[in-house]
Amino acid sequence: MISGLLFSVLAVLIGIASGMVVSGAVFAFIAAIGVVPRMAARTNTPECVIIYEEAIIWGGIFGATTIVFNWHLQAPAFVIAALGLAAGVFIGVLAMSLAEVLDVLPILAKRLALKGGLFWLVLAIGLGKMAGSLLYFIITGFHKPS
Repeated sequence: MISGLLFSVLAVLIGIASGMVVSGAVFAFIAAIGVVPRMAARTNTPECVIIYEEAIIWGGIFGATTIVFNWHLQAPAFVIAALGLAAGVFIGVLAMSLAEVLDVLPILAKRLALKGGLFWLVLAIGLGKMAGSLLYFIITGFHKPS
């Protein structure tokens, strides 16, 4: 039989090793689809690539620790809103980078026989996602905070 302390130490080590493997895979995925260089190129800020990469790494570390340790941020509503907006922008950039790498939008435009208006299609998708998120969090019953 493994003693309780040894079992706990082993569980912690396995958990840390598993977390490192998963986070490494996520960051490799982000690097593989080229989110950071693409974001720097689109915003004409190639000198900020290091800052973008550091922000993604520290955001991942902070997010993982908040899940593990169940931290709660006690901050004014505008700070929480700004952090939520930043997280939403990142997820949007990640999703659009993945879609661009997979050529989803050009294929969709071809299948829908769109001659123009791809901008409006992307805008409609984004606004629909935003409206769905707002409904989820604002209307009572959709989301039960812990």
